[in-house]
Amino acid sequence: MSTPTSATTSTSCGSSTHAFHESRGLGCIIADTLRVTLFYGGEIVKSIPADRFCEIPVKEINHPAFCVGHLSIYANFVLELLGRTDLKFAMPYGDEHFKMGAPCVAQDGRYPSKEVLVATWNDAWSVVAKVLPEIDEATLARENPMQGRMRERFPTVGSVVNFLCGAHNMMHIGQVSSWRRAAGLGSAL
Repeated sequence: MSTPTSATTSTSCGSSTHAFHESRGLGCIIADTLRVTLFYGGEIVKSIPADRFCEIPVKEINHPAFCVGHLSIYANFVLELLGRTDLKFAMPYGDEHFKMGAPCVAQDGRYPSKEVLVATWNDAWSVVAKVLPEIDEATLARENPMQGRMRERFPTVGSVVNFLCGAHNMMHIGQVSSWRRAAGLGSAL
């Protein structure tokens, strides 16, 4: 059986004619994954009542407000890694309650509303998804400026951006999916 050598494809990075072996570029590939992540995450949180967004139904579980707020603060960091600080999103809240190591607590006034958190997460990461296809391969091949385990695990800007856009987002969206079941809301899909 012969394999086609070229085709016209319509992609999220535009329509192009290329040989199947040609790359669309790492930025396009990461953007594809990020757009699916944003869709899936949106579906997971959509039907959660706003008044339950900070509920802790079982001990040692992160609630949706914490997970979504945590994820939203990383979009600007990704823009920094990509050299696009000019596109950083104006965050309507700080990172003190959402950064790695911050405790997840029941709502005591520290967390913004569901509407603000979800809109910020979606809007900030949408900026990243839009700019990723424009990022050149040389930028993605640069050494990851992070230190320690993050540099060991993800030695290039491209590898850490891929992690933050895909796996990191999906890990925490998965926490929200588990939270839904613990809260008696069941599957969102």
